[in-house]
Amino acid sequence: MKSRVGIADVAREAHVSIGTVSNVFNRPEIVAVPTRVRVLSAIERLGYVRSENARVLRGQPSRIIAVLVHDLTNPYCMTLVQGAEEAARAAGLAVLVYTSARNATEEAQCLALLTEHEIRGVLITSADTSNSFMAALERAGIPFVLMDHDARDGSTQACSVAIDDVAGGRLAVQHLLDGGHRTIGFISGPQNLAQVGQRRTGALEALVHAGIPATALREWVCPTMTVASGRNAGRNLLGIVNRPTALFCANDLLALGVLQGLRETGLRVPNDVAVIGCDDIEYSSSASVPLTSLQRVGRTVGATAVRLLEAETTLPGGEHNHVQVVLIPELAVRSSTAARTAELRREHDPVK
Repeated sequence: MKSRVGIADVAREAHVSIGTVSNVFNRPEIVAVPTRVRVLSAIERLGYVRSENARVLRGQPSRIIAVLVHDLTNPYCMTLVQGAEEAARAAGLAVLVYTSARNATEEAQCLALLTEHEIRGVLITSADTSNSFMAALERAGIPFVLMDHDARDGSTQACSVAIDDVAGGRLAVQHLLDGGHRTIGFISGPQNLAQVGQRRTGALEALVHAGIPATALREWVCPTMTVASGRNAGRNLLGIVNRPTALFCANDLLALGVLQGLRETGLRVPNDVAVIGCDDIEYSSSASVPLTSLQRVGRTVGATAVRLLEAETTLPGGEHNHVQVVLIPELAVRSSTAARTAELRREHDPVK
């Protein structure tokens, strides 16, 4: 097998010292342009690839970061990864993507891989991991930033980038209230997910602010936040007494499934039931009925997390203060909530 080309080989090929080759990589501004061109040409001819391990051994930070997500099939998770990759590429960093460690054995294996690859740090989505895993990262000296998780409560000592899901839930239900709806359902997901609870809290706040009792929010809990779960929820709405005229879904996958389920039962969106989703994934605007959805800017979350990690790993030890960034979602209004507004307003707020 052909031996790997080293920095000494590049130096011989370019007729310069090893120190000059190192300067071309690390301090190119101090190398004369003709010499720099000669070294870069030698690198290209030989196919030289820098050793990340050697870089770390010289005391320089690794250029590899890891992104740990809980579900690569979830389009929103992929927007987090895309945002992280774009920001990392601009900073000259590479990204390794891992799926969640779901038990102690997987946690140990994942930690071993992260350590072996000389990772600069890890970006973690909030549903990915346990406190024990984050504690293991701390013991291993591996910095991490939480994505889609608000650490302002001090429960975790780390940088974080979150979206204000309470504000999002409030915004979604207020939009429905403004459209004349007074019977609203919440299609939710697993109760252990903090984001689901936060969206519910925001929805309840909007109702109470409008003078409607919190008990008026009817909730259907789905075991998973998938299209299949949403489809089942949509099918089950037919025949319900006092069926809600509007539904707020905890994510867009549920909402897209609800659209399918409602269509199968003959209920029309938005004429019979208005639907709002959350995340504004790529497929939302091109659904059979374009979906109104909360825009949760996953790419911005991923990119911001990379910048926080880069800042934390660039400053000398002990000088970094953890930063918690919270972004406010906006509502992309589309056809799924567009109809019946005037009719509903007359029904619930008749002229006296």
